[in-house]
Amino acid sequence: MSTDTPGSQSSLHRANLERVLRAVRMAGSLTQAEIARGTGLSAATVSNIVRELKESGTVVVADTSSGGRRARSVSLSGDAGIVVGVDFGHTHLRVAVGNLAHRVLAEESEPLDVDVSAQQGFDRAERMVERLLGQAGFPADKVIGVGLGVPGPIDVETGALGSSAILPGWTGVMPGQELAGRLSMPVHVDNDANLGALGELVWGAGRGLGDLAYIKVASGVGSGLVINNQIYRGPGGTAGEIGHITLDEAGPVCRCGNRGCLETFVGSRYLLNLLNANHPGELSLSKVVRLAQQGDLGCRRVIADAGRQIGMGVATLCNLLNPRRVILGGDLAEAGDLVLSPIRDSVARYAIPSAARQLSVVPGTLGGRAEVLGALALVMSEMGETGGL
Repeated sequence: MSTDTPGSQSSLHRANLERVLRAVRMAGSLTQAEIARGTGLSAATVSNIVRELKESGTVVVADTSSGGRRARSVSLSGDAGIVVGVDFGHTHLRVAVGNLAHRVLAEESEPLDVDVSAQQGFDRAERMVERLLGQAGFPADKVIGVGLGVPGPIDVETGALGSSAILPGWTGVMPGQELAGRLSMPVHVDNDANLGALGELVWGAGRGLGDLAYIKVASGVGSGLVINNQIYRGPGGTAGEIGHITLDEAGPVCRCGNRGCLETFVGSRYLLNLLNANHPGELSLSKVVRLAQQGDLGCRRVIADAGRQIGMGVATLCNLLNPRRVILGGDLAEAGDLVLSPIRDSVARYAIPSAARQLSVVPGTLGGRAEVLGALALVMSEMGETGGL
């Protein structure tokens, strides 16, 4: 009879070991006391597991201080394995290579034409991964997994990119299967908003919080939800589609087929159309933000109006999920208080007062790197109990 049957001491030990490993993977470094608090395990159990992991070379332990008292900091060994992040955006492709100690070893971004085919996109991603692994000095067999971000929902049952993807011509493509076949590596896929949420949770403005929403406003509008320290995707993988909340049933037709979605009022195409007449030449959302910060009254008005509309969507999230923090990402987040203040005003007006009081609305701290760092974190969060360690 196996000694590793469910409920056995061996099975319980392996489960506790994975809880400790996952806590350290997601935080980068924790004291033993923090591990005990975060996992609910006793200090003695944590101490024994850390000793075992240290002896196997999986973690390194260093003396530190916490609250003025001596403590022991636990982090994963720098040579425990390598993870790769790949982020396909509407206008860019970004790739990063990192280790399990939360150190980014190599990173690169290059423009991506919105009309590029899926095959051409994956050709470029394959070359970039190979190039960055070479720069970091690691062979492919050191890679534990690849996190892949795409700008649209992934069908949970088929793994295919959904019909509301922002990249035209990519609908129905199975990005995880495609990249895994090219790289001969395990690939974990998620949409860009979920990865932005995970990136800010692990690396940025959401550190230390168990409940948050990340809203990305760029070509479209997406949202990633974190509940109890986990990305919440829903049974079909479409949880958090805040961009398709209906604001006006008689409004513009959205790419999803409905009318008057939030995205039709705050996505970059709509905002730029409002300003093209008074700003001849090629406009981008980031340029609109720069002009607004320089005092352009038209750009400031468009951004403020967009903030009020986003705030209505945030208020709905507030009333339904009561998150502690909403983090704004994407190009519009660079506008700072020009967009954040109107968002907060709408939340104060439309959200349940108690939920609004508990909520903070802040810009992301990772900028355009949020999704690719979230892709690295996705691999860490999805690693099995052996996790290649």
